[in-house]
Amino acid sequence: MRSWLTGSKPDDTLADIKKARELVASLLGPDSLKVLEESTSWLDSVIGAEGFKLEHRLALVDLLDRGAKTHQTRLGQEYLDAPRLQKSYKSRLWKASFGFWKALGTVYLQCIEQFQAGAPGSSAVKKDLPMIIGRVLRALNVQIRWTLLRYGLIENRIWRDLGRAYAFAESQGFAGRRTVIYLGQQGESSAQEEFLKALMLAMSAPDSLPPLKLHIAERAVAHFGSRFALQAKAKPGCYFFFDLAMHKPPALLYKGMTPGPMIRFFGSGDAAQGLRDLVRETQENDGVPSGVNLGGNFGKETVLSVLAHLEQYWAVKPLLRSTPRRELATRLAVVPRFPEILRWTDAVMDAISIEFSDPAAAESWIVFNVSDGGYGAIVPRAKGDWLQIGSLLALRPETAAGCRVGIVRHVSTDSYDQHRVGIQVLGNVALPVKLAPVENPPSPEAGRPALLLSDKPDNNGEVALLMRAGSFTEKQTLQMRVRDKGYLLSPAGLIEGGEDFDWARFTVVRPR
Repeated sequence: MRSWLTGSKPDDTLADIKKARELVASLLGPDSLKVLEESTSWLDSVIGAEGFKLEHRLALVDLLDRGAKTHQTRLGQEYLDAPRLQKSYKSRLWKASFGFWKALGTVYLQCIEQFQAGAPGSSAVKKDLPMIIGRVLRALNVQIRWTLLRYGLIENRIWRDLGRAYAFAESQGFAGRRTVIYLGQQGESSAQEEFLKALMLAMSAPDSLPPLKLHIAERAVAHFGSRFALQAKAKPGCYFFFDLAMHKPPALLYKGMTPGPMIRFFGSGDAAQGLRDLVRETQENDGVPSGVNLGGNFGKETVLSVLAHLEQYWAVKPLLRSTPRRELATRLAVVPRFPEILRWTDAVMDAISIEFSDPAAAESWIVFNVSDGGYGAIVPRAKGDWLQIGSLLALRPETAAGCRVGIVRHVSTDSYDQHRVGIQVLGNVALPVKLAPVENPPSPEAGRPALLLSDKPDNNGEVALLMRAGSFTEKQTLQMRVRDKGYLLSPAGLIEGGEDFDWARFTVVRPR
């Protein structure tokens, strides 16, 4: 079917855009995955084919782009809605979506290169340059999002092309001019706006958001794209920078740096106030205002948690680390999931020395730094299929006698294709306890298993507990047994609810 695209010169079918339109339409069927894979193959053929007039290349790519639009949106939603998809199918979804946007961006960049080289048909597409650059930048932005959804390392190629495309827009004098990039909602934008969307998403700690919240964050960034600030010189409020020529990700401004002519400084600008207004309106309206499109219907608390995350990184002064990290080389034995964690902590409590065996399911992670709040660790490539933001795990440093409990807070991939994770450690102990309603206390041996995360009540008389998901209720007083002692606990609040756990605070009323 693609023979008319693969020759050194386009044949009569390709030269006749009407016939090309009929062929493209015939292949855009109901199977979105197949459509996207086939469209990507066609785009790859267009990249390699010679002899196209520029306006014909652009017309054909536009046909494939618009024809696949509904299908790529559908696959993106399927990827988010079905986190438990079979691994091979989920991988195929990702490859099809990322591959399509990579090929699409490459072809549009090829059009720009042809224009710069003065290829035949250049004058005919000059009026379309703002649209083409807008599509290049949007394709690169989507590639960043798909990479982040899989906790991958963003390719230097993407940063290179982002810089090239925006520098071209500046050189042509239309970087800030708004134009119709695509028909329909959110179709109007500018090169500067699309450029800043990519940069601000990258500087909003996306590696600490699970896929659904990352999707909401990306849509919030898109909503405020026109309100971000970009300057050629460092000014208050522009604490980030990007070098258009260096093929590297954006970074935080540092003292003593020497700005060059290709460096651009950027920040949240007026979007920071807009974000605060959106938080207030969402709270007052008990939901997201109707004029804000976050790409789906999400619970108020989920949206507010994402907006709170963005507020930290869009502040006038960037968020700084609360505790310093120290370089450390050691290993962690790691066990995921609440039931296995309970079994391991029970076994550790029963052991009489540190020479016990870790569970067969334990993974060995390499720690590279530590702080008072947690660890930075490298996950072996063959391990960690369960790994995602918010995963609960028990951990034991190789020199420690007991276990601690932590939550994975961010995941990224380094240049060696290794996952690097940030782990927040919860509490200062992990003691197995039994919980039971006061109204019907069971025998000392019975009760629901849980983990006590506090070795003593804090200044408010509260302790933290880790329970099975859905166990915490705000109205139920509990009896807690720690070894041979009993305590009466009054619920104080849920700190965080995960896929398989509730992390909650309780006030110690009195020993029993």
